[in-house]
Amino acid sequence: MADSAKQAYGWNPDMPMSLLEKIREDLKKSMLNKDHAVKSTMRLIMAEFPKLTVPITLESGKKTTRLKTPEEITNDNIIGVIQGLAKSERIVLEAKNEETSEYLQILESYLPKMANREEIVAWVKENIDFSEYKNKMQAIGTIMKHFGKTADGKMVNEILREWD
Repeated sequence: MADSAKQAYGWNPDMPMSLLEKIREDLKKSMLNKDHAVKSTMRLIMAEFPKLTVPITLESGKKTTRLKTPEEITNDNIIGVIQGLAKSERIVLEAKNEETSEYLQILESYLPKMANREEIVAWVKENIDFSEYKNKMQAIGTIMKHFGKTADGKMVNEILREWD
């Protein structure tokens, strides 16, 4: 995939369209451009959508789930799907002793920029009063709620364990 074509694909939260709309648009564009790597990646992402469900209770009282409609699928839902695919690709690459793949690069172009350690530490210093918690590890929930899917839970855990 050429560099100019690479820049045409991808998503960031500042774009005026949802992640679902961008994936659909890029799927069409990749089909027209005969860009098989992007096309298959978009299809793999969309193939994961049936895992996005909503719990419901039937009239009989039985609990079950139904698929989310396209209107109900949020950017965070799709980011979670992409992060799962990227994580499994990293595991495969690690087993093959490889650094990266075109598939992983395409997936990562649709993920928002992750918060780095310094950003997380700075936010914690400004916004978290550890005296409100019995244990400093209880602040993980508050921190992850603020950063959402842009913070790595393991990193937040490490930061809090090292906190004085």
